[in-house]
Amino acid sequence: MKLNPYLAFDGRCREAFEFYEKALGGKIAFLQTMGESPMAANTPPEAHDRVMHVTLHVGDQVLQGADAPPGNFTKPAGFCVAIHYDEAADGERVFNALAPGGKVQLAFEMKALVRCVSISDSPFCYWGD
Repeated sequence: MKLNPYLAFDGRCREAFEFYEKALGGKIAFLQTMGESPMAANTPPEAHDRVMHVTLHVGDQVLQGADAPPGNFTKPAGFCVAIHYDEAADGERVFNALAPGGKVQLAFEMKALVRCVSISDSPFCYWGD
């Protein structure tokens, strides 16, 4: 079994996942807008560019997401997405890509037991309140 995060956005999902693709060195494997989906006929035209579903592969990991329908977005709270690296250079590269414009919760450090990136409040980083 594998668990993977599924992130919700309010109209910026495509932009966020294109950012994640570059910052994390992954590849968007699938992206479908609401206007391209089977429910397009029942979707308001202003929502057609919103992402219905996106899948990003990063190594053997998966990150998924979507835009909420207009007026249905609720800001996530009570969780974070942790990214762990075996090599300091990889972790530092991603940290430096995610940090600009964000609120750094913990400075980047490589310790024997803790190897993770922790940033919040940047345009596309999650750290639930």
